[in-house]
Amino acid sequence: MQSEQFRASVTLEQPPGGLAPPLEALWWDAKGDWARAHALVDELETVDGMAVHAYLHRKEGQAWNADYWYERAGRRFHRATLEDEWEALVEGLLTAE
Repeated sequence: MQSEQFRASVTLEQPPGGLAPPLEALWWDAKGDWARAHALVDELETVDGMAVHAYLHRKEGQAWNADYWYERAGRRFHRATLEDEWEALVEGLLTAE
């Protein structure tokens, strides 16, 4: 799947089948369902899961919690805007699939 297709799929009622949990979390986040997105990565102990977890806490406004998850994911920075970070995460996750 390409990032354009992923973005377009957000208009659907359900995510495309077969998405890895971090990508599905970003899909639900784009739909405005932060809680559902968070539930998908809350206990996911993978680098990708922790990176999305960090982004979600940053979006929530909990910088201290986001910093904890960025550190666990091995990341020392994030994108300037939440939109740019969402795009970068989607691109990276789709490329890794």
